[in-house]
Amino acid sequence: MTLSAKRARRTGTKASVTQDTSGKLTFNHAMIYVKHIERAFRFYGDLLGFKLIEDFRYQGTPVYARMRAPGGDSTISLHQAGPDVSVSSDGVRLYFEVRDLDDFCRKLQHKGFYITQLPRMMPWGWRHAYVNDPDGHEISLYWAGENRMKKSVMKAAQRLVDTGSKM
Repeated sequence: MTLSAKRARRTGTKASVTQDTSGKLTFNHAMIYVKHIERAFRFYGDLLGFKLIEDFRYQGTPVYARMRAPGGDSTISLHQAGPDVSVSSDGVRLYFEVRDLDDFCRKLQHKGFYITQLPRMMPWGWRHAYVNDPDGHEISLYWAGENRMKKSVMKAAQRLVDTGSKM
C-alpha cells in the first residue's frame, strides 16, 4: 500500500505519552536516511508492520515519515536523503525483537522477501536472523527472551576468543 493510501486510511491513533523519567535520558527514535521514501515505507510498514504516525510531503513528494513499531512505543523516522548523499550506515545496525522469530521470518519469505541469514542461535544466547532494507541498512530480527538484559553477551564472546573460535 502506498504512503498516500496509508495516510488517507489512517484514523487518529492515540500515541502513548512518555512517562516522567525523573530527568533521565530516554531513547526517542532512530532516523533512517533513505533514497526512496515510498519504497522504504512499504518495507517497514507492509513487511515489518510499522504503523504510520505522520508524514510530510514537499511539493507533493514524500520526504519524511514517522512510524511506530507494531509492539511497544518505539518509533523510526524515514527521511529522504539528498540526491548526492550516501545512505550507507556502516557501523550501525537496527535490532527489532520478535518472540516467534522463525514464524515471522517464514511470513517475510512468503511475501517474497530475502533473508540474508535465517534464524539461528548465536553463542551469546540470542536467536538472530538478518535482513537488509531496500537501501542496504542491515537489520537484526531477534529474540533474546530472558537473556535480553543479562550480562551474557560478553561472557560468550570471551569464551569464543579464549577457544580461538570466530564470532
